[in-house]
Amino acid sequence: HPAGGETEEEKQRVDLLENQLMDLRMNFARLCYSPDFEKLKPAFLEQLPKKLQELSRFLGSRPWFAGQKLTFVDFLAYDVLDQQRMFVPECPELQGNLAQFLQRFEALDKVSAYMRSGRFMKTPIFWRTAKWCNTKE
Repeated sequence: HPAGGETEEEKQRVDLLENQLMDLRMNFARLCYSPDFEKLKPAFLEQLPKKLQELSRFLGSRPWFAGQKLTFVDFLAYDVLDQQRMFVPECPELQGNLAQFLQRFEALDKVSAYMRSGRFMKTPIFWRTAKWCNTKE
């Protein structure tokens, strides 16, 4: 299926990145739902730059994470990176190629139209039992 990459290399990149992104997403969700959120937050923030640097290196100079064409993993990457951008707006690791990736994704015709529509909700990200981003702003 083309949404999962066309070449063997693209398929491998998608497979690898999907797992890396889901690990980051689940670690972030565990943090945000933890009753010890404030206590655990510094450790999460300490490891975040390394995770983002790895994603930046993986993306490299490609427009999309698998290569030249958009795949489903780019949707997942956008979601995970956008949440981190909201969580740590001043994060230097979210500059450069990762910022360009986010801008490129948001500029896709259908994504851009949706984000401008009345149906788009930036928040909440998590259910109200979470300690962060649990209400509509």
